[in-house]
Amino acid sequence: MASFYEKHVLPRLIRCGCGCEMLAQKRAALIPGASGRVLELGIGGGLNLKFYDPARVSGVTGIDPSAELRAYARAAPRPDGLAVEILDASAEEIPFEDGCFDTVVTTFTLCTVPDAPRALAEARRVLRPGGQLLFCEHGRAPDAGVAAWQRRVEPVWKRVFGGCHLTRPVSGNIAARFSIERLESGYMPKTPRLAGWVEWGRAVAG
Repeated sequence: MASFYEKHVLPRLIRCGCGCEMLAQKRAALIPGASGRVLELGIGGGLNLKFYDPARVSGVTGIDPSAELRAYARAAPRPDGLAVEILDASAEEIPFEDGCFDTVVTTFTLCTVPDAPRALAEARRVLRPGGQLLFCEHGRAPDAGVAAWQRRVEPVWKRVFGGCHLTRPVSGNIAARFSIERLESGYMPKTPRLAGWVEWGRAVAG
């Protein structure tokens, strides 16, 4: 059974932290590239919805295991004409048949799912051949000193932020399942470096 913190505090904390202006800029640059039938992993508070282009997207299906975050997503703003479905499901067990999506989106989700490689394998499974993965994720920093602090802080960080990992590789995990066609990375400004390393881009299912 979820604790009071997990039900009432953590969803608001995640929504606030993931909804900051710096991350909104990343979302605004990434999400309009989605096309066709879209699956969003860990849709959370629905913060990406307002950035989809209804002229390019036939519909967005979002999955998230948190009832509280799904409620936020259902109330989130989105463009007129954007068809949205939000379901209770985890990224490690996506309840759809093989090859039925054109785009999978993951933003600040792979840090938190219990098994990121399995989630990416599932994302690859439900994408059609040539389908795209659009990603923006934070994770293990390339600088040894920062990475050392990430390892020290991570046990407490995970307890406070609902299982969020600081030390997971981003592009390394994605490259094991996809061909990365575009990759950018860097530290977010005005953010502690141990939590600020972000990688974003586009990968393709072979």
